[in-house]
Amino acid sequence: MRGVWRVFATYVAAVAGIFAASGVAIVTLKSIFPDTPDQALLQSLPALIAGSLASSFALVFTLLAIVQPTTPAALRLAPGWETGRALAVMVLGMLALGQALDSLTSLLGFGQHGAMMLVRRVLEGAVGPDLFGAVVVFGPIAGVAEELFFRGYMQTRLGETWGATRAVVVTAACFGVLHVDLSGVHMALAFAMGLYLGFIVERTGSVLPAVVCHVVNNVVYTLQTAFGATVQDRATNAVLAAACTLAFALCLAWLRRAAPSPARS
Repeated sequence: MRGVWRVFATYVAAVAGIFAASGVAIVTLKSIFPDTPDQALLQSLPALIAGSLASSFALVFTLLAIVQPTTPAALRLAPGWETGRALAVMVLGMLALGQALDSLTSLLGFGQHGAMMLVRRVLEGAVGPDLFGAVVVFGPIAGVAEELFFRGYMQTRLGETWGATRAVVVTAACFGVLHVDLSGVHMALAFAMGLYLGFIVERTGSVLPAVVCHVVNNVVYTLQTAFGATVQDRATNAVLAAACTLAFALCLAWLRRAAPSPARS
């Protein structure tokens, strides 16, 4: 159990690092935009990008500073059994899950609350360097950092003591807490996606497919929101929720049969 408590202590250290790095990011933004009111600045795209960069930096720094060893093998960065077709199914499943959750959130009336509303508002209409920066930071940078810490480190270490299923659920919960907001919606969505990403890692024995899924999902969501392609109509969202839930279930069923899990191979 000592190893488990070490994992949670590292998680707490990472969260503390995120708060510290975010504080530095806010001070830096205020120095760059001294004439912008604090509230407007904190609810802007530059603030969102800076916050994501701060979080990603803190996760990676904590990983490198505390976790030993940080070799590719220790973080499950070696390729698994996934082929091009299997990886495509994994990505499709991630996109289907993301859209299903987004449509359900809208249907339940939660789409205009909390962090999700702020993200949509600041991303809508983003173009040029702003959009490029958002895509790079929310996609490759945040996606890689979060998968390295949560699935590569946390889930792997917890799994050594608790087994795969419990490790996936607990890691997804910690991943959700990292995305907490006042409404709780963003946290719930992150938890659901964390479960799927954890499943992929355990199914393939590698964190690389989860990295690809996470990055692609974030990039698609960022571009979709920036280009105004977010669906608002209830009827359309109902159809999308049903269709994407079915598509996700089919992807999940295919992946469960595609190859034996590493634990049983």
